[in-house]
Amino acid sequence: MSEKVNWFQIALRMRGSVFPVILPRMFFFSGFGVIISIIHFYGFSLPEKIGNVTTNVAFNLVLGLLLVFRTNTAYERYWEGRKTWGGIVFNSLNLGRKIQIEILENEFIDRDKKSASLRLLSAFAIATKLHLRQSKENNELKPFLTESQYIQLKDVRNIPLKIVVWIGEYLKQEQRTNRLSLYELVSMNNLLNNIVESFIGCERILKTPMPLAYAIYLKRLLLIYFVVLPLNLVDNFQWWTVPIVALVSFTLLGIEEIGNQLEDPFGFDLYDLPLDDICHTLVKNLEDLMNKSEDNLVCQTE
Repeated sequence: MSEKVNWFQIALRMRGSVFPVILPRMFFFSGFGVIISIIHFYGFSLPEKIGNVTTNVAFNLVLGLLLVFRTNTAYERYWEGRKTWGGIVFNSLNLGRKIQIEILENEFIDRDKKSASLRLLSAFAIATKLHLRQSKENNELKPFLTESQYIQLKDVRNIPLKIVVWIGEYLKQEQRTNRLSLYELVSMNNLLNNIVESFIGCERILKTPMPLAYAIYLKRLLLIYFVVLPLNLVDNFQWWTVPIVALVSFTLLGIEEIGNQLEDPFGFDLYDLPLDDICHTLVKNLEDLMNKSEDNLVCQTE
C-alpha cells in the first residue's frame, strides 16, 4: 500500500516537476485552441488542410527524433557531470589516503602540514563547486586555508587550479626533504593529474552549451505543431480541442523542458547535481582521514 501511495505522491508532486515552468506555454497554446474553437463554433471556415501537417508521418517523425535526441543529449551531459565529480571525489580520497600513509612524520609540524594538505583537497572541491556555479567566494573556503593563502586567492581567476598548484608544491617539497619517495611522488602526481582532468571535464560541460541553432529549430517546430494542431482537431472534436491541445502540449513541452533543465547539471535547481552534499561528504571523509591519523599517532606515543 505504501508503494502505491509513494507512486501517486511522486506522480502528483509539484516540487521538482517541470509543470510550473511549462504552464504559461500550455495556457498560451490552449488559449489559441479556444480561439479556433470559437471561430469554428460560429461557422467560419478554417484552413483544414494546414492542420493535416500534424498527422504527417515525416513531420511527426522529425519532431519526435529531435525531442528524443534533445533529452538524451541533455541526460548525457548530466551523467557525464556526475562521473567527473565522481572522479574528483575518488582521486581526492585516494590522494588523501596516500598523503597520510606514505609521507613520513619526523616532527610534529609534519603532521600539521599533512592536515593542511588534506584541507586543500577539501578547498579544491568547494572551489570547483563555486567555479562551476560562477558564484563569488563567500567565506566558504576560509576554514580550509591559511590566512596567507586566502589573501592570495583574491587576485586569482581560476581558484581550483591555484589550489592544485599548492598541493603539488607540498608534495614536491616533501620529496626533496626525503619524507616521500620518488615513486610515491609520481603516483600522487598521477592522482593530482586525474583531479585536474575531472575539473577540466566539468568546465567542458559548462562551457559547451547546446548549439543555439538546434534549440531554435526545435522550438520553431513545436510552435508550428501547436499552431496547426487545433485546425486539425476542431472539425471532429469541437470544444474538446482545448483539453486535447493542453494534454499534447503538456507532453511535448514537458519533454523539451526536461532537456533544458538537465543541460546544465551544476546549477542551483532541484534537478541539478547535489554539489553541496557531494562536497560536504568529501570534506567529512577527509576529516576522518585526519582524525584516524591523529589517533594512530597517540597510540604509537603511548
